[in-house]
Amino acid sequence: MRFDNLFVMGQHLAPQHGLSRAAGMLANSKVAAIKNPFINWFIKQYNVNMAEAEFPNAEDYADFNTFFTRALKPGVRPIDPSENTLVSPVDGTISQIGRVEKGKLFQAKGQDFSLIDLLGGSMERAKPFVDGEFTTIYLSPKDYHRIHMPEAATLREMVHVPGRLFSVNPVTTEKVSALFARNERVVCIFDTAFGPMAMILVGAMIVASIETSWAGLVAPSRRRVKAVQYGEDLNIRFARGDEMGRFKLGSTVVLVTPPKTTEWLDHLKAGSALRMGEPIANLQG
Repeated sequence: MRFDNLFVMGQHLAPQHGLSRAAGMLANSKVAAIKNPFINWFIKQYNVNMAEAEFPNAEDYADFNTFFTRALKPGVRPIDPSENTLVSPVDGTISQIGRVEKGKLFQAKGQDFSLIDLLGGSMERAKPFVDGEFTTIYLSPKDYHRIHMPEAATLREMVHVPGRLFSVNPVTTEKVSALFARNERVVCIFDTAFGPMAMILVGAMIVASIETSWAGLVAPSRRRVKAVQYGEDLNIRFARGDEMGRFKLGSTVVLVTPPKTTEWLDHLKAGSALRMGEPIANLQG
């Protein structure tokens, strides 16, 4: 317990963005003598399953970031074909799953956070999701770090919300209040056949960057909330299972749906492991 408290205190005191930039520079190094031993150490340290990777060797990757956002072999993550299901957008572990209660999402025992704050401070943006459903999925270092669409959808809006870069591991989640509404994040709002859907890509300590398939690296220079609207003229559409983003180093995805549209599968709970493409909810109506 004392170590956990010191770990969290250190994050409050650390130059979070400076450390993350430094980690990003190391992760982008293309010097073989640096990146190959680092990748091999990482594979061993975190027991990464390279048998699933399209390219299995450290030498196959130009830099650590390319390894970390590696593609998988075709077919190792089949997408559930059912028309009435929502599928997991990532490989990861459920941190929490349930209902948005009175505009709050449960984070951990004694901790919750505001839906409005999570979505960038807009009551209008949050309104469709009040009393809806949510799940928070944590991606550990060993996981596959590409993010895919849980349902066919059209992009409506992307919001970059500046913030802190606390770690999102279980220890910090239990001890840092409103963690996911404090960390830097990219909020993506989609239109689907069942209504709007929000996917929030949450940054974390030493996460070098977040990318989306339509905007590339999301890293505005100014420290302010920035919203970009995507009208019908751009018509950015996704099928279920399409790649929509990547984390360069690990983090968390929060998925939020409106009330009476989705029903989480009964066996899912905090601590459940997920693989991208498997069903996580039944669509209602």
